[in-house]
Amino acid sequence: MKKRLKIITLFTLIVFSLNFAEAQTIEYNDLSINESESEFPPLKAVIDSVLKRNSMLKFRKNHIGVKESTLESERIYWTRNMGLQADGRYGTLNNFSNSEDGVSNTAFSTLSRQYNYSVGFYVKFPVFDMLNRKNQIRLAKFEVDEAKNMAEFQEDEIRQTVIKLYQDLILKQKLLLIRSKSLSDGKINMQMVEKEFRNGIVPVSEYVRITGMTSNLEADYEMAKSEFIIAKQLLEDMAGFVFNLTNSK
Repeated sequence: MKKRLKIITLFTLIVFSLNFAEAQTIEYNDLSINESESEFPPLKAVIDSVLKRNSMLKFRKNHIGVKESTLESERIYWTRNMGLQADGRYGTLNNFSNSEDGVSNTAFSTLSRQYNYSVGFYVKFPVFDMLNRKNQIRLAKFEVDEAKNMAEFQEDEIRQTVIKLYQDLILKQKLLLIRSKSLSDGKINMQMVEKEFRNGIVPVSEYVRITGMTSNLEADYEMAKSEFIIAKQLLEDMAGFVFNLTNSK
């Protein structure tokens, strides 16, 4: 009874392992089509595209325009203390006069329509504006320089981030290729062990150990593949276009 149970268990294990290996081989062959070493778009092209699309950098550059407009406004601020003033009035005027010559008293009343106007030029000298004018202009210049420096800092930071992501993507591709080759070698070894196991050369313990090693290689491969896809899609999202990878020669 025990001998029969061992035979059934051993047969089940062999069938499962064969199916497992066959499924793994088919899946691996499907995935390995696009897993040769590829060339990515030039780094400069990726950086330029990211710089054009980055919203924070656009905000920084627009902020420069705001500060430059403020500076120009400060430079002509003094004109608010100079100007022309005009006044006009139109209406009916009633003039009354009285004439007395010692004999008689005569009163005159005239009614007329008139339009009166006046034009004048004025200049004000606010003491605070006169004393603080240089400080206001200097402050506006500092704000413009600050906005420009912030934009340059933002641009440098974006450029450095893209370089890191770009190199990290290349590294993840190389690791994926290494994991792919290791998995391929592991499957070949697994097929050889299966043949020897069927012929009774390899014991069950060794067969189980090789099967576990192959499973670990597949897990490492899937992890490397996932990390490569994530790194590639993140950089593509920042650049705004999909990397059409070409096989390197």
